[in-house]
Amino acid sequence: MFNITEYSVEKMKDPFGILTGERYELLLGLEVEEDDELYHEEGVSLRVIYVKDGDRQEIVKYEFQATTSGSYIDMEMEEDELEAVSQFCRLHVSESEGSSE
Repeated sequence: MFNITEYSVEKMKDPFGILTGERYELLLGLEVEEDDELYHEEGVSLRVIYVKDGDRQEIVKYEFQATTSGSYIDMEMEEDELEAVSQFCRLHVSESEGSSE
């Protein structure tokens, strides 16, 4: 398991109007234990694409990255991690909407 130490949220633009709903990109800074297989000395970040479309809110894509180099880390989240990140995204996307209006 990991802890989220920092984050940023940005609403993604759809200039062609092809996609339904609103998409957000969240960049999460993670704290990972040294004995975890996800651990990287340069740090670990998580890039999440989150969709809000009516009642539907979900992660549609995510990828772990080495923080310094931005290189892709080929790992998948466990079910409990996925649920925790999904709740985090739901909360912080709503906060970002409220502050921009």
